[in-house]
Amino acid sequence: QVHLVQSGGGSVQAGGSLTLSCSASGRTLTGYAMAWFRQAPGKGREFVAGITFSGASQEYGDPVKGRFTISRDIDKNTVSLQMNALKPEDTAVYYCARRVIRGPFVQTDNYDSWGQGTQVTVSS
Repeated sequence: QVHLVQSGGGSVQAGGSLTLSCSASGRTLTGYAMAWFRQAPGKGREFVAGITFSGASQEYGDPVKGRFTISRDIDKNTVSLQMNALKPEDTAVYYCARRVIRGPFVQTDNYDSWGQGTQVTVSS
């Protein structure tokens, strides 16, 4: 496991934008696919976006397609989530995660490390 540190998030009105970042010490993200999940109150953890180890391919959950963009900077050992056109239903705690088992992005068992969580609140 590695220690993932998240930054960004906060509160915004509907239609606004926010950016989340995830980093780790050393080159501990190199060679691993990464993903973002979110969890709203009273709901399970939901897949938001994933990116392959090279950054060449991304996947998105249906609710965020066309609005969110996941990216990574291999040199800086960071992964980011740009969130545009935010909706109140995007309100949740967001987590970044490192995938260590090659398999579906949506399957949480494929991840060994999780960030501390970042609150995103979108008001109408």
